[in-house]
Amino acid sequence: MIKMIDNKTNRRKNILTGEWVLVCPNRLERPWIGESNKIENPNLKTYDPNCYLCPGNYRANGERNKNYTTTYSFINDYSSLELNQKSENINDNLLEARSEKGICKVLCYSPNHSQTMSRMNVDEIVLIIDLWINEYRSLGLIQEIKHVQIFENKGEMMGCSNPHPHGQVWAQETVPDIVKKKDLNQKHFFLKNKVSLLKEYLEQEISVNDRIVIENNSFVCLVPFWATWPYETMIIPKKQKKSISELTKDEIVDYAKILKTQCQKFDKLFGCPFPYSMGIHQSPTDKKANKHWHMHMSFYPPLLRSSKIKKFMVGYEMFAGPQRDITPEFAAERLRKC
Repeated sequence: MIKMIDNKTNRRKNILTGEWVLVCPNRLERPWIGESNKIENPNLKTYDPNCYLCPGNYRANGERNKNYTTTYSFINDYSSLELNQKSENINDNLLEARSEKGICKVLCYSPNHSQTMSRMNVDEIVLIIDLWINEYRSLGLIQEIKHVQIFENKGEMMGCSNPHPHGQVWAQETVPDIVKKKDLNQKHFFLKNKVSLLKEYLEQEISVNDRIVIENNSFVCLVPFWATWPYETMIIPKKQKKSISELTKDEIVDYAKILKTQCQKFDKLFGCPFPYSMGIHQSPTDKKANKHWHMHMSFYPPLLRSSKIKKFMVGYEMFAGPQRDITPEFAAERLRKC
């Protein structure tokens, strides 16, 4: 059935959120698809005295970073969430607001200012995963924290204000709306079928093999059937893991390997340091069993046809719903070949 609609406009359901995306493959016929503008000179400065995140440097608020040699995390100097703020509610007819407590942290991946995940070795990426696990566990133990969101914005195109390799974690007292949708759909499927939604989805994807980009012993990287962004990918553990804290040492190494390979493929696609937003969705830290959760990591890169031309979510996307210009199958094939 899927092959019959490959070359026709179709709508695809996101099984995690219940939302639909419009796929318009006829846009592939435009002559500029595949244009490549290579950037020959990426930043290779290992230390920048003006960088707020480099080891030993002063940050914007006057505090000084440790002379760290591996990974390093600290409370964001300009946190969007604070744990010690007073609880307040507003409920005035149709106007409703509630205060939100939480913690925001900056996660420095490396002391080397020029590093990216595609250029790091596997051992260095293992240290990043270890940092993610430690933050998820420690923040999740705080009584007020119900959800821990680990994410990274890479590149100026994605609004990254500092090129130093880093990510962020926002931990808060409520579960965000997107995660709620994924929680609900996974729970309904698990209660009905006694197996995780993503485990069954992954088995189907492996059998079809049209959207698989990379596979190793523990993980699969694929372009989701319902992908919205042109070269969107998702990394899913083959065994059901509610969160990164359940990964074994061998699985962490496999996770690091597939991350490195995927980021290398991204960089080769248009011959540039590939921008993206990345996030890990995993079990909320709400002290519930959450047996239905199957962790996954999504990459949303904006580039469409070159290192300078990106996909804008405007017009139809803003007022009607998500739409993509190339099929997930086409995107997966291009990434496999990189």
